[in-house]
Amino acid sequence: MRFHLSWHPVKPTAPIRMFKKILVATDGSVLSKKAVKCAIGMARTHQAELLVVNVVPRYPLSYFEGAASFSADEIGVIESRWSHEAQSLLDGIAERANAEGVKTRTVAISSDQVAQALLLAAKKHKCDLMVMASHGRKGIKRLLLGSETQHVLTHSTLPVLVLR
Repeated sequence: MRFHLSWHPVKPTAPIRMFKKILVATDGSVLSKKAVKCAIGMARTHQAELLVVNVVPRYPLSYFEGAASFSADEIGVIESRWSHEAQSLLDGIAERANAEGVKTRTVAISSDQVAQALLLAAKKHKCDLMVMASHGRKGIKRLLLGSETQHVLTHSTLPVLVLR
């Protein structure tokens, strides 16, 4: 039996990108700024697109005795101001990420259900990683205030990187 061995050079292929689209949730807090910084670095490393999301709450309608009531127009003005503040925050992050060579999109979502809004945004934009911060509340504070991060972790079908 004879074997003929030959060597054929293999052309280098493009590096395999672990993540193609990374969603980072931000509310402008110190902790979420840490998550944004990390997400920008990861997006740069993996040559991934960055989707920066801010969930803007709707104005709470309260019917408790003594609560200040506003007209629909006044509530509209307040919500509009919140939306503009959110967009300003997102624009600043996008500018920083673009300066580092990261392709970035921003989305401001108006919703009272933060975790659900983030999960829907990740699905709609076909993200393959979510990056977010956790305030790390424990005990009674967590029970009373809830945890958006915990909700995302339990309901997400994609990896979630949580920073503290």
